[in-house]
Amino acid sequence: MSVLTPEQEEQKRAIYEKMNPRRRKFVDRIGYDKWDPFAMPKDPIEIRKDPTNRTVQQLVTDFLRSREAHQGYSEAYASGAMELAVGVLRREDRYEGMLEFGAWYKNLMEKEGVSDAD
Repeated sequence: MSVLTPEQEEQKRAIYEKMNPRRRKFVDRIGYDKWDPFAMPKDPIEIRKDPTNRTVQQLVTDFLRSREAHQGYSEAYASGAMELAVGVLRREDRYEGMLEFGAWYKNLMEKEGVSDAD
Protein backbone atom coordinates (compact mmCIF):
# COMPACT_ATOMS: atom_id res chain seq x y z
CA MET A 1 0.00 0.00 0.00
CA SER A 2 1.24 3.50 -0.76
CA VAL A 3 1.91 6.15 1.89
CA LEU A 4 -1.27 8.00 2.79
CA THR A 5 -1.59 11.73 3.28
CA PRO A 6 -2.87 12.90 6.68
CA GLU A 7 -6.30 13.59 5.11
CA GLN A 8 -6.45 10.07 3.65
CA GLU A 9 -5.41 8.59 6.99
CA GLU A 10 -8.29 10.49 8.65
CA GLN A 11 -10.72 9.19 6.02
CA LYS A 12 -9.40 5.66 6.48
CA ARG A 13 -9.96 5.84 10.26
CA ALA A 14 -13.47 7.30 9.78
CA ILE A 15 -14.38 4.54 7.29
CA TYR A 16 -13.09 1.88 9.68
CA GLU A 17 -15.02 3.24 12.65
CA LYS A 18 -18.30 3.43 10.68
CA MET A 19 -18.01 -0.19 9.51
CA ASN A 20 -20.28 -2.85 10.88
CA PRO A 21 -18.55 -5.35 13.22
CA ARG A 22 -18.48 -8.15 10.64
CA ARG A 23 -16.66 -6.04 8.04
CA ARG A 24 -14.35 -4.62 10.72
CA LYS A 25 -13.43 -8.19 11.68
CA PHE A 26 -12.32 -8.80 8.07
CA VAL A 27 -10.09 -5.69 8.14
CA ASP A 28 -8.62 -6.78 11.49
CA ARG A 29 -7.84 -10.21 10.05
CA ILE A 30 -5.84 -8.79 7.11
CA GLY A 31 -4.40 -6.03 9.27
CA TYR A 32 -5.44 -2.41 9.46
CA ASP A 33 -2.07 -1.25 8.07
CA LYS A 34 -2.39 -3.53 5.02
CA TRP A 35 -6.03 -2.60 4.37
CA ASP A 36 -6.50 -0.11 1.53
CA PRO A 37 -10.01 1.37 1.38
CA PHE A 38 -8.91 3.51 -1.57
CA ALA A 39 -7.87 0.62 -3.83
CA MET A 40 -9.10 0.80 -7.40
CA PRO A 41 -11.70 -1.84 -8.29
CA LYS A 42 -10.53 -4.79 -10.35
CA ASP A 43 -11.33 -4.89 -14.06
CA PRO A 44 -14.45 -6.85 -14.94
CA ILE A 45 -14.14 -10.34 -16.31
CA GLU A 46 -13.13 -10.35 -19.94
CA ILE A 47 -16.17 -10.77 -22.13
CA ARG A 48 -15.37 -13.13 -24.94
CA LYS A 49 -16.33 -12.02 -28.41
CA ASP A 50 -16.14 -13.76 -31.75
CA PRO A 51 -14.43 -12.35 -34.86
CA THR A 52 -17.61 -10.38 -35.68
CA ASN A 53 -17.28 -8.69 -32.25
CA ARG A 54 -20.43 -10.35 -30.85
CA THR A 55 -20.79 -11.98 -27.45
CA VAL A 56 -22.19 -15.50 -27.09
CA GLN A 57 -25.55 -14.06 -26.03
CA GLN A 58 -25.68 -11.75 -29.05
CA LEU A 59 -24.83 -14.60 -31.42
CA VAL A 60 -27.48 -16.91 -30.01
CA THR A 61 -30.12 -14.17 -29.95
CA ASP A 62 -29.41 -13.30 -33.59
CA PHE A 63 -29.49 -16.99 -34.55
CA LEU A 64 -32.78 -17.69 -32.77
CA ARG A 65 -34.40 -14.60 -34.27
CA SER A 66 -33.40 -15.81 -37.73
CA ARG A 67 -35.01 -19.20 -37.04
CA GLU A 68 -38.17 -17.76 -35.49
CA ALA A 69 -39.44 -16.46 -38.84
CA HIS A 70 -39.21 -19.96 -40.38
CA GLN A 71 -40.18 -22.15 -37.45
CA GLY A 72 -40.71 -22.11 -33.73
CA TYR A 73 -38.03 -23.61 -31.53
CA SER A 74 -38.02 -25.47 -28.27
CA GLU A 75 -36.11 -24.68 -25.11
CA ALA A 76 -33.83 -27.64 -25.84
CA TYR A 77 -33.09 -26.19 -29.29
CA ALA A 78 -32.16 -22.80 -27.80
CA SER A 79 -30.10 -24.48 -25.06
CA GLY A 80 -28.18 -26.49 -27.66
CA ALA A 81 -27.44 -23.35 -29.66
CA MET A 82 -26.16 -21.61 -26.53
CA GLU A 83 -23.97 -24.57 -25.54
CA LEU A 84 -22.48 -24.79 -29.02
CA ALA A 85 -21.83 -21.04 -29.19
CA VAL A 86 -20.02 -21.06 -25.83
CA GLY A 87 -17.92 -24.07 -26.84
CA VAL A 88 -16.99 -22.62 -30.22
CA LEU A 89 -15.97 -19.26 -28.75
CA ARG A 90 -13.82 -21.09 -26.19
CA ARG A 91 -12.32 -23.08 -29.07
CA GLU A 92 -13.08 -26.40 -27.40
CA ASP A 93 -12.39 -29.36 -29.69
CA ARG A 94 -15.69 -31.09 -28.93
CA TYR A 95 -17.74 -28.15 -30.18
CA GLU A 96 -15.44 -27.42 -33.12
CA GLY A 97 -16.05 -31.03 -34.18
CA MET A 98 -19.80 -30.66 -33.81
CA LEU A 99 -19.81 -27.45 -35.83
CA GLU A 100 -17.67 -28.88 -38.62
CA PHE A 101 -19.73 -32.07 -38.75
CA GLY A 102 -22.94 -30.01 -39.08
CA ALA A 103 -21.50 -28.01 -41.99
CA TRP A 104 -20.15 -31.18 -43.65
CA TYR A 105 -23.46 -33.01 -43.26
CA LYS A 106 -25.42 -30.11 -44.72
CA ASN A 107 -23.12 -30.06 -47.77
CA LEU A 108 -23.46 -33.84 -48.15
CA MET A 109 -27.27 -33.58 -48.09
CA GLU A 110 -27.22 -30.81 -50.70
CA LYS A 111 -24.78 -32.70 -52.92
CA GLU A 112 -26.93 -35.82 -52.84
CA GLY A 113 -30.16 -33.85 -53.39
CA VAL A 114 -31.75 -34.84 -50.10
CA SER A 115 -33.90 -32.21 -48.43
CA ASP A 116 -34.15 -31.71 -44.65
CA ALA A 117 -37.82 -32.76 -44.72
CA ASP A 118 -37.07 -36.27 -46.03
